[in-house]
Amino acid sequence: MAPAAPQPAGRLLSVVLGNASTALGVVAPGERGGEVVRHWTLSSDERRTADEWAVLVRGLVGPHLDEVEGVAVAATVPWVLGRWREMLERHLPDLPVVVVGAGVRTGIPVLTDNPREVGADRVVNALAALTRWGGPAVVVDVGGTAVTLEVVNAAGQYVGGAIAPGVEVGLEGLGRRAAQLRQVELVRPRSVVARNTVEAVQSGLVHGTAAMVEGLVRRALAEQDLDPATTRVVATGAYAGLVADEAGCFTDVEPHLTLLGLGLVFARNHR
Repeated sequence: MAPAAPQPAGRLLSVVLGNASTALGVVAPGERGGEVVRHWTLSSDERRTADEWAVLVRGLVGPHLDEVEGVAVAATVPWVLGRWREMLERHLPDLPVVVVGAGVRTGIPVLTDNPREVGADRVVNALAALTRWGGPAVVVDVGGTAVTLEVVNAAGQYVGGAIAPGVEVGLEGLGRRAAQLRQVELVRPRSVVARNTVEAVQSGLVHGTAAMVEGLVRRALAEQDLDPATTRVVATGAYAGLVADEAGCFTDVEPHLTLLGLGLVFARNHR
C-alpha cells in the first residue's frame, strides 16, 4: 500500500544535482505526488560559481519563481551542492530549502547495511514510486552516468538495488578505447543487427542497455520473491523513454520521478 505521505502545499522547485547533468523542475501539488509543470536540464559543471548558477536559475525559472514556495535538492556531487547552498543563501534567501541527506525524514524505511551511503536520488525514487503506485515496486533510473535499480517491498520498505554503467558512460568508453568508433547520436537504430558502424554502436548501447535492464529486473523479482503480475516496474531518468520502448519489463514510465519525490520529502520536512 502507498503511504499517506504529506503533499506540498504550493509549487516547489525540485533540483537533482547529478554527476553529468542537473535537472530542475517546478512541481505542482496534486494527487500521488503532484506533477512536473516545467522542467529544464543543465550540465553539472563543477567550475560554475554560485553567481553563475543564480543567473542560470533566474533565466530559466525566473517567470515561475513567484509561484515557488520552497526548494528541494538531491545531490550526488558535493562540490556542486556547495555552490548551490551558497547560491540559495545569497540569491533566494526567502525560500525554505530542504536538502535530502542525513537527518532528513523521507518516510520510507531503508533496510540496507548502511542507509547513509545510499544516494539521495535513489531513496527519493523509491519514495515517489511507493507513493504513486504502492508496493511492491521496482524503479529503474536510466541515466547517462549510471543505470540504477531500486526495490520496494510490499511492506513499503526500500530493500536495496543495483548500479550499472550508464548509456553515456558506455559511449564515452567506446570512444576512448576504440579509435575507429567515433561519437554517435544516442537514438534507436533501425535494427538490432546493424549494417553500418554508427548503427552498430547505437544498437549495442540501446538494445544492450534494454537487455541488461530486463535481466536485472527479472533477477531482482525472482530473488525478492516478487510476483511480476502485481509488481509495478517503473522507468525513469534521462533515457527512460529510449530504453523503455525496447525493454519489455516496464509497467510505467515517468521520466521526472525524482523531481516528484523531492516534493514529497519537502512536504514531510517543512510545514
